[in-house]
Amino acid sequence: MNHRSTQQLVHDLKNNDRLIEYAEPVDAHLEIAEIQRRVYANQGPAVLFSNVRGSRFPLVGNVFGTIEQARFIFRKNIESVRRAIELKIDPNRFFQKPFRYWKAPWTALAMRPKRRKWGAVLKNVIRVADLPQLQSWPDDGGAFVTLPQVYSENPSRGKGSGSPLTDSNLGMYRVQISGNRYAGDEVGLHYQIHRGIGVHHQAALEQGKPLKVNVFVGGTPAMTLSAVMPLPEGLSELTFAGALAGHRIPMVQVGDAASIYGDADFCLQGTLLEREKPEGPFGDHLGYYSLVHDFPVLKVEKVYHRDGAIWPFTVVGRPPQEDTTFGDLIHELTGPIIPTVIPGVSGVNAVDASGVHPLLLAMGSERYVPYQQDQPRPQELLTQANAILGQGQMSLAKYLLIANQSDDPGLSVNRIEPFFEHVLRRADWERDLHFQTKTTMDTLDYSGSGFNEGSKLVVAARGPARHELATTLPAGFALPNGYDEPTIPLPGVLAVKGPAFSPGNRDVHSFCNGCTGDHPVNRFRLIVIVDDSDFAARGINNFLWVVFTRSNPAVDIDGVESFFDNKHWGCRGALVIDSRIKPHHAPPLVEDPDVTAKVDSIAASGHPLSRYL
Repeated sequence: MNHRSTQQLVHDLKNNDRLIEYAEPVDAHLEIAEIQRRVYANQGPAVLFSNVRGSRFPLVGNVFGTIEQARFIFRKNIESVRRAIELKIDPNRFFQKPFRYWKAPWTALAMRPKRRKWGAVLKNVIRVADLPQLQSWPDDGGAFVTLPQVYSENPSRGKGSGSPLTDSNLGMYRVQISGNRYAGDEVGLHYQIHRGIGVHHQAALEQGKPLKVNVFVGGTPAMTLSAVMPLPEGLSELTFAGALAGHRIPMVQVGDAASIYGDADFCLQGTLLEREKPEGPFGDHLGYYSLVHDFPVLKVEKVYHRDGAIWPFTVVGRPPQEDTTFGDLIHELTGPIIPTVIPGVSGVNAVDASGVHPLLLAMGSERYVPYQQDQPRPQELLTQANAILGQGQMSLAKYLLIANQSDDPGLSVNRIEPFFEHVLRRADWERDLHFQTKTTMDTLDYSGSGFNEGSKLVVAARGPARHELATTLPAGFALPNGYDEPTIPLPGVLAVKGPAFSPGNRDVHSFCNGCTGDHPVNRFRLIVIVDDSDFAARGINNFLWVVFTRSNPAVDIDGVESFFDNKHWGCRGALVIDSRIKPHHAPPLVEDPDVTAKVDSIAASGHPLSRYL
């Protein structure tokens, strides 16, 4: 069905045994979030919390708990959107298979948003304090909106003609609605680098105009997905949402404010102030708290809600979490577009277990000099890597590993362990490490040298396998003093427990100096220095999370027998990454033990929800 409200979505899921209602009293402070995390981890259904202490509205979570459920939600229109994307990639397909694509023009018509004079969301007016006060992690700075659809329009475009709707931005930037810094009609708007709203904000500042911003919650789930969709500039998220929802998105003009999504469950209508306030902390999707920083303040002029409004929410934390499903669905829909955007690149994978932006795997193709197969060094792969790092959200990648497709036609960026082995067998540490220093990083990544500051590393691998990957420790294996408990997370990779990190201590460099020549440590291609080597080797997800969220390439990478050659850095022995916790890192997320005990009691209660706890 074409859902036009969260209530319709809830009824659809419930009628198809995809939702459990929990009517017992429950607290929005930490308890609901821990329940949702457990239900997600056990592949459970959506959960409707209909008796939330202190809230006049029910809350629904885990709506996108599995990729299969996401496909179910969009079952009516996802195939037509997929076919429209296929035609976008290759218009000649229409003539090759006209019966497959005959509906595509109608999909295009459905994409256009439409003006309306009224919308269901405008029925009721409340205060910010009346909204559900959801807090997910113990040290969060207050309550946050976790599935916001933040909408703005380009202030350079005129009103009345409908053109602002197609020059708009819909993004998911968290909104802090309470805490010791926000109260009354002011809320915090956390938008990070490389976000579309920043273009509108800059244009407003240049014109001396205030930027009108609305925050929608609920409505069709297509609007939620569109808010996180990495669409190219010039394509409005409203158009994509219309295609996926199966109906044109109704937008209402109220005074001189930005247009309001008429079918939303809630809308916070406001204006960005010319000042910032501290926002956070917030337990975020890398598995750590994002710390307190100054962000724009949204002065809320009106808060609307429709009759029967339900508050959808999600909880983020160390991946995988519910937002993993968003990434999987986005990849399904947009993955085929990648070769048309970046020639020669056949696939990319922003690795969810590493926190998405810290690690990106890519498959490219070498076509520059096919007549020089006897000298298989990366060439076009480096051009493609630079193109990837200049493309949308992929520009935030910290580690980019790119391989040549023709070296192993069966290799996939989505099979992480074989991909790592492929790269480790082929990459030459003397030649194939390419750093970018003092550059921008993901706002949520605290491994760098400052806020939004850090470095990147491109590892390009081309040619036949040239290295054996050790899978066992050789007899008599010994490590330099202070390092012990070696484990093998992957073939060719050694995790070593190091001493606690001390600022200004060059102990990793000393480690490398103690492993020169034919030292057996060099039978491993990659050495990772960690605080807990057993944890790092206990599953691929642990390895990815520890190594790539806790290291800054230009600072934390060293190597055995390292050297500089015309400002190019390399090493002749093992590559070493220092992935220990440093003092400037953000703290990891840990549940509150009292809340854990409360949820444990629910798990023992015999309620239908307990099977997923």
